[in-house]
Amino acid sequence: MRSKDILKEALRLEPAEKFLIVEWLLKSLDEPDHNLDELWMGEAESRLAAYRAGKLRGIPMETIFSSSK
Repeated sequence: MRSKDILKEALRLEPAEKFLIVEWLLKSLDEPDHNLDELWMGEAESRLAAYRAGKLRGIPMETIFSSSK
């Protein structure tokens, strides 16, 4: 079933049923993605190793937050 078809069917539901669908969909987005977590862990470890080896410079927190104004 295509997304448009699912949406058409969902729009025919009673408000309480729509709420449940929305709640389930939002909850599904909050579930951890272990593959993504592993990718980010690898990236963080790689950046830390590069920083410790002097291949990557840090930026002071004050500089980061002051430039967003």
